[in-house]
Amino acid sequence: MSAPSLKQLDGVLVLHKPGGPTSADCLNQIKRHLGQKKIGHAGTLDPMATGVLLVLLGQGTKLANYLVDGRKTYRGRLILGQTTDSYDTQGKVLAEAPWEHLDPEAVRAEVLGWKGTISQEVPPVSAAKHQGKPLYALHRAGQEVPVKVKDVTIFDSQLLSMELPSLDFRVTCSAGTYIRSLAHSLGMRLGCGAVLSELEREASHPFTLAQAHDLEKVLESKDQLHELVLPMTQALPHWPKLVLSHEQAALVQNGAWLPTSLFPDYPAQEGDRALMLSAERAPLALMEAGMRAGVLSWAILRGLWQA
Repeated sequence: MSAPSLKQLDGVLVLHKPGGPTSADCLNQIKRHLGQKKIGHAGTLDPMATGVLLVLLGQGTKLANYLVDGRKTYRGRLILGQTTDSYDTQGKVLAEAPWEHLDPEAVRAEVLGWKGTISQEVPPVSAAKHQGKPLYALHRAGQEVPVKVKDVTIFDSQLLSMELPSLDFRVTCSAGTYIRSLAHSLGMRLGCGAVLSELEREASHPFTLAQAHDLEKVLESKDQLHELVLPMTQALPHWPKLVLSHEQAALVQNGAWLPTSLFPDYPAQEGDRALMLSAERAPLALMEAGMRAGVLSWAILRGLWQA
């Protein structure tokens, strides 16, 4: 069955991913049922996980690098006393150990101690790559999976409830953090093992679960899909918007830098970013302020104008 001839949209769809399908499965369903051939995302979720998945449509795919690095907030549950090869309950059990002797206050301290910049071990069953191949593919093939370590930042951690051997928590972290690895490392420190049993992404900055649409609702939207998609002018709500004159827009489209002094209402600093709009308020370019010949100027990060 061929995809319906629906208009390709441009913007961001904040999807509430259900548990079970992969992030790619969700995108493929939108592509197949709603005719959105140009589609991408700003950070995947594991099949078990639910919550905010930023789906990028059309011109919105150009925003991936500027959305994927946003802070993420997760609510999760872990279970003590078990270790699996995937660091969650969907993996093969490698070991079990008693947890009954643990002091609840010691467990609490470990969860709160997640905060800060830490080095974490990447799960051996993950999409992280080694020599061009995802680790999960090496694992499935029975090959040796190299240990990979990455630095991540945990901005905040909270213990929401605890009824050992399970506990509920919330973390706000940098992009690329493996919550499964947080559970696994906690279990190693406590000496009994731990696995992640539930995970929901509550926010992928600057978007939250309150803005997300269920996959079933999206697939049924058909000609009303545009009502669910945030247009390009709203896709980076945390970036200032600067409206250009026709002459300035022409310069930008030719690759010129614009002195920040041309926009006195927005006193930029080096490294600031902004979304430039045409005189008609159409998205034109993503810009960043930098020094050029001693003059603080706006330079193009990514052009957004339609060819």
